[in-house]
Amino acid sequence: ATIVEAVRQGRGVYENIKKSIHFLLSSNIGEILTIFVAIFLGWQPPLLAIQLLWVNLVTDSLPAIALGIDSFDKDIMLNKPKRVNSGFFSDGLGLRVFLEGCLIGVISLMAFRIGYLKYDLVVGRTMAFAVLSLSQLLHAFNVKSKKSVLNSEVFKNKPLIFSFFICSLLQISVITASGISKIFKVVPLSLRQWAIVFVLCLLPVLVSEIQKRFAE
Repeated sequence: ATIVEAVRQGRGVYENIKKSIHFLLSSNIGEILTIFVAIFLGWQPPLLAIQLLWVNLVTDSLPAIALGIDSFDKDIMLNKPKRVNSGFFSDGLGLRVFLEGCLIGVISLMAFRIGYLKYDLVVGRTMAFAVLSLSQLLHAFNVKSKKSVLNSEVFKNKPLIFSFFICSLLQISVITASGISKIFKVVPLSLRQWAIVFVLCLLPVLVSEIQKRFAE
């Protein structure tokens, strides 16, 4: 009985470590591509250094910790044992991390171009800033389980829910509070601009749900 429980604990810890690394790498790839593609195309920088530091501080801290302490799946002992020579990014994890990071980068660049072309540079950066951080917070729920978000018992991970609301509140406060927004060189967004941000942030969730449906 002790050996069985030890195996269960080991599998659970291993899966939680994979979740945290999956989330962190895909999020950081999105940030890197946002800057790299903009430089390559000769655009204005979509994000400033202080904004990138804030995104890393907010989105890469609490959600990653919450994923690392996630409860173990009930059917974790039904999974086949890992091969000794299997890599950490086996079973297509490396490709998923890269593609998810690309998607986060694409929607951030879309937000920047929409705001820049329709309004001005500062609005474009503010929208990219919001999309990059909030989409990563939502992406944490994609990473939590290989099953659909609606079926993954997501509300059982209270630290993840807590981190989502706290980090979202912090991000929105940075944009809307006049004193703080000046430090981060952003401006308050209108309802229409927030609607665009919200729609773009939902795209990674929709794509992940489609991918999970076909993977079943």
